[in-house]
Amino acid sequence: MSMSYAYIAIPESEVPRASSPIFQHLLDTYASETNKLVSVWRDVTPQDLGFRPHPRSSSVEDILKHQLFSERRFFGEFLGAPEPAPDQILPESRTPEDYTRRMRQLALPRLAYFAPKRGDWWMEVVPFFDVKRQRIWIFWRRVLHTAHHRSQLTVYLRLLGKKVPATYGPTADVTWEGADPTTTVDAAGRR
Repeated sequence: MSMSYAYIAIPESEVPRASSPIFQHLLDTYASETNKLVSVWRDVTPQDLGFRPHPRSSSVEDILKHQLFSERRFFGEFLGAPEPAPDQILPESRTPEDYTRRMRQLALPRLAYFAPKRGDWWMEVVPFFDVKRQRIWIFWRRVLHTAHHRSQLTVYLRLLGKKVPATYGPTADVTWEGADPTTTVDAAGRR
């Protein structure tokens, strides 16, 4: 089974090689998760930016802004990556296309920053908010945070009556020959 995306923000050819093969999955996963995030953002229209499913929920645009700002904070403050100043994070114009373009622009230098890092750097314990954690833990926490907000936006897309793009596998809207979602006892029992 092979997924293909209509758009890839960071092609495999732009993902640098890690200094040690054991850390290549970090770079590959960050690029892949950025691609998945962008695939969801690309289905948002300018008219959707103000949508919120409940008065206490974030709007679509709030989530896009939060994603850009919080990645900057995680990677800059906690992992030491060279990041633009906070007032330079958001795109000049605020369309979904501009947010998507900005996400890619910010992600590429992070890949280059992480590529030469070695095991002792990844395993070092550093401040993280009010606790201390290994850098590799902080990195994975960031990836999970991104997946959370991407999933949040897929729910928003569904509530807006839009197609939900495939990210990890088929959706009710996107499937392909050989897609094998695990939704039955038989599928769950395959080895």
